[in-house]
Amino acid sequence: MTIRSVGVEEELLLVEPGTGKPLAVAETALRTMDTDDGRQGGTHGDAGESLEFELQRQQLETSTKPCFELSELSDELRRGRSLAAEVAGRVGARVAALATSPVHVEPQMVRKGRYLRMAHAFGLTAYEQLTCGCHVHVSIASPDEGVAVLDRIRPWLPVLLALSANSPFWQGRDSAYASFRYQAWSRWPSAGPTEAFGSAEVYQQTVQQMVSTGTLLDTGMVYFDARLSEHYPTVEIRVADVCLYADDAALIAALARALVETEARRWRAGSAIPAYRTEVLRLGTWRASRSGLDDVLLNPHTGLPEPVSTVADAMLEHIRDALDEAGDTDTVTRLVAAVLARGNGAAFQRRACRDGGLASVIESTAAITVR
Repeated sequence: MTIRSVGVEEELLLVEPGTGKPLAVAETALRTMDTDDGRQGGTHGDAGESLEFELQRQQLETSTKPCFELSELSDELRRGRSLAAEVAGRVGARVAALATSPVHVEPQMVRKGRYLRMAHAFGLTAYEQLTCGCHVHVSIASPDEGVAVLDRIRPWLPVLLALSANSPFWQGRDSAYASFRYQAWSRWPSAGPTEAFGSAEVYQQTVQQMVSTGTLLDTGMVYFDARLSEHYPTVEIRVADVCLYADDAALIAALARALVETEARRWRAGSAIPAYRTEVLRLGTWRASRSGLDDVLLNPHTGLPEPVSTVADAMLEHIRDALDEAGDTDTVTRLVAAVLARGNGAAFQRRACRDGGLASVIESTAAITVR
């Protein structure tokens, strides 16, 4: 068996030491890297250690190289966070793996042509969109295989969201959601779960039709929970919050890879696409966004609400063969148990807020981000 490669992009918040206020210094920070390596542009650093702009000037995006071993990916995630912290420190900022800012913030968009066009087209949806996600890229053999995977992984994506949920606060208030990032992100017209496509041809026709409506600026604005990457031969799973702990990000990546492998096998074996209504899938991701690990999730096998531990066990059993063959079973089982025992990032943030307020949330999460 050929093991699939997996890579991760993490969006990190740039914050002021002490106050935790987001700082709009991404461009200045990246210019310090231009000085180091004599280059200019949006991507900086050595292979496997890149930093890029994102929509707002208060955030940076890290990217790992494609990895085959989970231990290698974990190291890559830590290197990316350390690089971001180093570069942020040059301009008086820290990085924090927070999917939204706990304290009040006025986002400041990067002054680039495409982002300015987005601001003009989408108004407050663009201006207020300071959110940080975790995007996992898993290699595929062909677009047809990729679309077959997209069609079949849909009901399991809420589990990834619940495990990663790390955005309970919005503009200085507890949102009552574990992942308010997902709620804010859902304001984009193309965001969320999709119907099954059935073939790569139908997928591409759908994307082109969406762009042809004039609502989206380009194909890069197709913000499905999972999609085919435009630039790499990968499935890109975009449903997760940026994780507080690097280990949790590695876990989300391992689960994503195993889901892709499992569903690709089912497709090759002639398994039919499970019949899930998009309306129900939307309820499933909303439920995961609302309560994270603190209440029930929809079990993809039954479509009914069940305890989080039951649904997590069902997912592990569903992807067991793929985990075994990648050598990930023991690590993934341990990491899932750890998250269920201590809680996700949202649970940590709420505990920290009770102990020391919102500034304490940011201070403690910034320390964990690069620990």
